[in-house]
Amino acid sequence: MTQQSLIIPTVLASFVASTAQANIEVPIAYLEMEVERPPVLTNLDPIPDDLGRMGAALGLADNATTGGFMGHDYSLSDLVVPLGEDWLEAARAVLADHRIVVVNAPTDALLALADLPEAEGALIFNASAESEALREEECRANVLHTMPSYAMRADALMQFLVTRRWSDLVMITGQRPADLEFATALRHSATKFGARIRAEKDWDTDSDMRRNIGQEFPVFTQDFPGHHVLLVADEAGDFGPYLEFNAWEPRPVAGSAGARPDAWSDRVEAYGAAQLQLRFKRLAERPMGAVDYAAWAAVRSVGEAVTRLNSNDAGAIRDYLLGDAFELAAFKGAAITYRDWNGQMRQPMPVATRTALVAMTPMPGFLHEVSTLDTLGRDRLETACRAFD
Repeated sequence: MTQQSLIIPTVLASFVASTAQANIEVPIAYLEMEVERPPVLTNLDPIPDDLGRMGAALGLADNATTGGFMGHDYSLSDLVVPLGEDWLEAARAVLADHRIVVVNAPTDALLALADLPEAEGALIFNASAESEALREEECRANVLHTMPSYAMRADALMQFLVTRRWSDLVMITGQRPADLEFATALRHSATKFGARIRAEKDWDTDSDMRRNIGQEFPVFTQDFPGHHVLLVADEAGDFGPYLEFNAWEPRPVAGSAGARPDAWSDRVEAYGAAQLQLRFKRLAERPMGAVDYAAWAAVRSVGEAVTRLNSNDAGAIRDYLLGDAFELAAFKGAAITYRDWNGQMRQPMPVATRTALVAMTPMPGFLHEVSTLDTLGRDRLETACRAFD
């Protein structure tokens, strides 16, 4: 037997041994709380029952592509907790078998889960709750946020409006908690970037205007002072979509309707996004939504960390995600990273209508000493979060 023939089996045996050592299992859980949806003026755009779950499923498929070569075995279990059932009991059951959990649940439910003794040392991704408190005074060290906050969305929109010199604004606000939070963020952002909200009105959520939109909206908006853009804070889509072409003045609508800032839009096509959109549509048979994107980003973040670390340890993955070495291509023109002061994922954000991308933010000219992405949302010096200290 020649020396060369001896080398080949030796190298092959070494490769097999190293591959066997690299085999690790990466179980990920997707946990969702079913919530009651408020009635809206139309049922033409129903919220998909699988919103979020399909994003996590696509992330799993993407992880498996690289994981198959690395000996990393990813799995995804999903659980939807129906209305009225015990959320914390379901959360404890999930945490008993999973140290990495992607959560689609309201703020209070997410905090209750994160505070469970069973959640200590776990890595929890918030893929839907936008409340600023989760990133500030109520932040938790075991929770990272792939969904942008209301402040990030408001800053994205305000950068676009100020760039266009549309700085005189008026606003109509719904009275649900999400509407009020987004309106607060819009006010703060207007001050931050030098715009003016010249007048505001509250929308009565008890009104039924199915047959009177064309008559009531012009009267409702008639006494607004001169303005460039009509802002709307209506996160449930109760009335905002009907303001376009029904207000007294012919002005653009932006915020929860019209030109909307969000984590994702199916109008994004550049940066390879068209390919992501196509793969998602083949999987889910519908366009990708913001919660889908946030869930996808969470699962892909785990995949990238496991690939680099060759470890499935939740603590090690968390530390890597918060470190300077992590970045993930995310089909929005810039790599995503995580803020080490509150766990929020930095990300470019589209401002889009139903039919077209208006802008990808941050806008040119908004500078930052570390990352221009930190011009969206609360910066390090502004944060009230202390859990990450």
